[in-house]
Amino acid sequence: MINDYTVIDLETTGLNPKLDKIIEIGGVKVREGSVVEEFNTFVNPGRKLSERIIELTGITDEEVENAPYIEEILSEFLAFIGEDILLGHNLIFDYSFVKKAVVNQKLTFEKMGIDTLRIARRFLTDLESRNLGFLCNHYGISLSAHRACNDARATHELYQKMAEQFYEKENTTFGPIALNYQVKRETPITPRQKSFLLSIVARNGIGIEETKEAVYIKPDHICIMQETDVNKMTKNEASRLIDHLLSNYGR
Repeated sequence: MINDYTVIDLETTGLNPKLDKIIEIGGVKVREGSVVEEFNTFVNPGRKLSERIIELTGITDEEVENAPYIEEILSEFLAFIGEDILLGHNLIFDYSFVKKAVVNQKLTFEKMGIDTLRIARRFLTDLESRNLGFLCNHYGISLSAHRACNDARATHELYQKMAEQFYEKENTTFGPIALNYQVKRETPITPRQKSFLLSIVARNGIGIEETKEAVYIKPDHICIMQETDVNKMTKNEASRLIDHLLSNYGR
C-alpha cells in the first residue's frame, strides 16, 4: 500500500476548468500514513463569486479579493507537492484545474495519482452514493465539506480506511496511475480586445466598477453572470464575451 503521497483538493467557481477558476487550494502531505504538513490558501479568481458557490463552500468575496492570484501562489504549491504521488477524491477534477494553471505559466505537470472515488466505485458498489461526504459518513470520518484542506484530510483518512478493508483483496486498485488531462496554454486579453470590450460595455450602459488594480464589468440581465475583472480575462474568455455581447446588443 502507498503510504507516502500528497492529497490535493480545490474549491472552484464551477466545474469546467476551461471556464472556471480556483478559489481555494488545500494540500496535505502524508509520510508513512500520517499527515506531516499542510498547505492552504484562498485564491483570487478575478471575478465575484456566485451566490451558489458562496452557499456551497462558505467562501465569500471578502475572503478571496485580497488573496493571491493563482500565478502568484502556484510555484509555492508545486514545491509543496514536489515529486509526490497525488491522492484525491475525483482526482482528475482537481488535477485538471492545477494543470491548466501550470500550462498557462509555461510549465509542465505530469503526475501519477490515486483516486479514492475510483476505489470506492470498485469496492463499495452497494452504497447509494460515493461522494466524499457520504463515504465519510459511512466510515465515521469527520468532514467539514467543501473546504479544501478539510476535504484533503478527509480524503487521506478515507484512503486509509478503504485500504484497511480491501487492500488484501485487490492491492493493485490502491496503486497510482498516470493522470491524463490535455490542455492548451491560454494567453491574456489583448489591449485591443480590452478597449473594444469596454467600449461595448460603456455604449450599452452595462455597469463598470474601477479600482486601482481591477476593472470589473458588473452583471447584466443578458449574459454577464458575475462581476469579472477585465484585466484577468484570457484572450478566449474576452472573445467569447465580446461575441455574446455583440449578438445581444449589436454593433
